[in-house]
Amino acid sequence: MAERSTVRTVTYDLLRTLGITTVFGNPGSTEEPFLQDFPADFRYVLALQEASAITMADAFAQVTGRPALVNLHSSAGTGNAMGNLVAAYHAHTPLIVTSGQQHRELLIGEPYLANREATLLPRPWVKWSYEPARAEDVPEAFMRAYAHALQPPAGPVYLSIPMDDWKRPSRGFTRVRTVSSRVAPDPERLRAFAERTSAARRPALVFGPEVDRGGGWDAAVALAEKLRAAVYGAPLAERASFPEDHPLYAGPLGLSVRAVGDRLAGHDLVVVIGAEVFRYYPHVPGDYLPAGTALLQITGDPRAAAAARVGDSLLGDPRLAIEGLLDLVEEGSTRSAPDPMPRPRVLPLSPTLPLPPPAVHAALSRVRPPDAVIVNESTSTMAEQLEWLPTTRPGSFFATASGGIGWAVPAAVGVALADRERGVRRPVVGLIGDGSFQYSVQALYTAARHRLPIVYVVMRNHEYAILKSFARLEDTPGVPGLDLPGLDIAALARGFGCRAVEVETTEDLEREFTAALGADTATVIVVATQPRPAAL
Repeated sequence: MAERSTVRTVTYDLLRTLGITTVFGNPGSTEEPFLQDFPADFRYVLALQEASAITMADAFAQVTGRPALVNLHSSAGTGNAMGNLVAAYHAHTPLIVTSGQQHRELLIGEPYLANREATLLPRPWVKWSYEPARAEDVPEAFMRAYAHALQPPAGPVYLSIPMDDWKRPSRGFTRVRTVSSRVAPDPERLRAFAERTSAARRPALVFGPEVDRGGGWDAAVALAEKLRAAVYGAPLAERASFPEDHPLYAGPLGLSVRAVGDRLAGHDLVVVIGAEVFRYYPHVPGDYLPAGTALLQITGDPRAAAAARVGDSLLGDPRLAIEGLLDLVEEGSTRSAPDPMPRPRVLPLSPTLPLPPPAVHAALSRVRPPDAVIVNESTSTMAEQLEWLPTTRPGSFFATASGGIGWAVPAAVGVALADRERGVRRPVVGLIGDGSFQYSVQALYTAARHRLPIVYVVMRNHEYAILKSFARLEDTPGVPGLDLPGLDIAALARGFGCRAVEVETTEDLEREFTAALGADTATVIVVATQPRPAAL
């Protein structure tokens, strides 16, 4: 006898059609009607906490380029996930975030586990938030959620689904649609931008995360070389969109208004492609642009274009825009070649313990495989990572797009799972501070259970070093809670099922890192490091 068609079976059929057969989550009672008799052709990735679940899905979707599905537990689970939902929103990650809602019959009495004002809870960090008015509307709500998540600018969406909806009869859903994931820039305005760029005496290019997300890495290199223009990294970028060892790469712009303005001095035109203008932090007043400098912005995000403090904008897919500019701009062979980014790579003359951060990164540069992907959340050593471990390949650097921490440990899991699904074999290296490591440490369980090729390098300096740097900059002495004594990170990692070691010297670090590359499970390497002020 054929199974009776229900909202649940119809929704699973739709998800199959859309190619969404991996579900990330931590199951709760209001989600069990959806998860019952879980289909054999689907995969459930268990995270031990919802903040980890949503970030695993975030990184998974970024690497696969397809929407990912996250299943959260009512308002409590959604609340746990909110911090990392902010990162997914800023990263324009296509996520379908679902949560269970109480029985419709009980909702009027606000029962236990009811998600009060469910559609308001995740705002403003989703593109669309909805609770179906009828059980019969659940499959179509998923179809619309898919369209919202994928259409530019991509981003997370949210569905709250009453738990009794799943067993209701359904006649099926056949109105499956496809949607566009790119919008071409206006040709006339693009031509005008090309003319201004060609006429510039000393142009600068700033490539942001949208370029790497959209597959525009090679086109960005070609455009920079044709213009002979200096290339800067966008402030606080979560993706790298240009090879950081290229002669035209001049380094990051900096973080504050003053730092960005000072960095752009001498350029008569700055063309920002695929980035906000700009992500400023901390507040150090200055000129948004130097005198005599103009700015052009190309982005697929209307909000980013509207929020820019300076410059003229053009909406459109960054990769298509770069390819169009390549055909339109004139050769810049008469321009003087810009100075490349300085890389002093100064190390202590004699070994010191604990190791200074440059020594750690220098050691890793000697043993990192060229195809390794880096997931970074050691915010106080970002400068050292750029100096010693430059990103040289597309899709091989990831960081949080928000100001919160607790992203990188589960993100490394999402990257490794996505690589496995794509049939790609490459090591995933998580560079993480000891403070950041604690926020989503539960993700180690998932890394171990799936035997993922992740090497976590945890730099243990016993403090929130980045916050101490901000305290000095902002003249706020006496801030409590910035020291972190007594953390046994290796023991925690072993408790979750990972291989874990502690090292003190660069020789030990190189040996254990090389061994971890050949291990059949995730490894956590804890290295004692000296606290250092961050370069802000």
